[in-house]
Amino acid sequence: MKIALVSPYDITWPGGVTTHISSLGREFLNMGHQVKVLAPHTPSRAVPLDSESFFSLGRSVPIPSGGSIARLSLSIWMYRKVQKFLADGKFDIVHFHEPLAPYLFMPLAMFQNHNSVNIGTFHAFHESTRLYKVFTPFIRQWFDRLDGRIVVSPMAKLHVTRLFPGNNEFAEIPNGIDLSQFSSNIDPIPELMDGKVNILFVGRLEKRKGLNVLLDAYASLKWNHPSVRLLIVGPGSPDKKTYRIMTERNIKDVIFVGGVSPTQLVRYYNSAHIFCSPATGKESFGIVLLEAMAACKPIVASRIGGYSFLLKDGYQGLLVPPKDSLALADALSSLIRNSELRRDMGKRGLQSVQQYSWPRVAQRVMEYYVEVIRLRDRARIKRVS
Repeated sequence: MKIALVSPYDITWPGGVTTHISSLGREFLNMGHQVKVLAPHTPSRAVPLDSESFFSLGRSVPIPSGGSIARLSLSIWMYRKVQKFLADGKFDIVHFHEPLAPYLFMPLAMFQNHNSVNIGTFHAFHESTRLYKVFTPFIRQWFDRLDGRIVVSPMAKLHVTRLFPGNNEFAEIPNGIDLSQFSSNIDPIPELMDGKVNILFVGRLEKRKGLNVLLDAYASLKWNHPSVRLLIVGPGSPDKKTYRIMTERNIKDVIFVGGVSPTQLVRYYNSAHIFCSPATGKESFGIVLLEAMAACKPIVASRIGGYSFLLKDGYQGLLVPPKDSLALADALSSLIRNSELRRDMGKRGLQSVQQYSWPRVAQRVMEYYVEVIRLRDRARIKRVS
């Protein structure tokens, strides 16, 4: 099968959608299919795909979006080039990821000149839909032209159905994770294995990831548990409020690591005793939770929609109200005090995460492709007869 996977986001920058597309593409190649990934890119950064599998949608432009930075292509000059590429490619499937993202001219160009089956995967959840609703009359034509629609989570489905009421025909197929990356024998970091209990945070240093809530909780936690350490892994720089909290509370044993390679990330997970993700909202799916489960770590996370469908409170970890630093500190304290509970939750998480392995997820997506093709062919036969 010939498959085009289309990303609105710069493939060279880490993120949930771009990781999903790269991983899905690799699995399809391993299954023997022909795959092309279409995405913006930054020329100075490495593309996580071989040149044979990649088609550039131009340079990306950083645009603030939902408390984060979206790197999108706004290259109008790519319009005809993309049209020709898809027409010449004769793809069986053109799979758009995040079809509602603001690369509005691009889907129109893609729909005009090819007869492929159009699939859309919706990844995002936004608490407000006001901006989207302004453009709903324009993007409805592209939404209606999709032959199949996938959501990665219940929250992603909620977001889309609020924009397009009455459209409930979605396949729910989650994000995946490379379990082999975590099952490989990668040693922890020796200097971190000194008897202290390591709490690990992984994520971009953005307000919605809740780092300042965690720092507030950690400040009080440190009084009762002097032998704890906080590891903060992820790109970005601490903001003024972060520095103020650390200075005013005189917080010790906090290490800002910055961005790391995939292998180094696994080493930090393997060095951790507890994983904590105190995101405040706007998360449709907790990939970091899957990573922690794959590393056999107990989790303390916010009780938000994008997390609570993955994590059962008291089973693989503990859920606390978002933005509640006192509840967060209490939950972390209960795991610090109980190593047996940490071990049991970690083991249950490792069992739970197996269903999210990329081979399983990719197989579900492929089965959905086949079903949509079958239904479209049946509809064409009926129209002819």
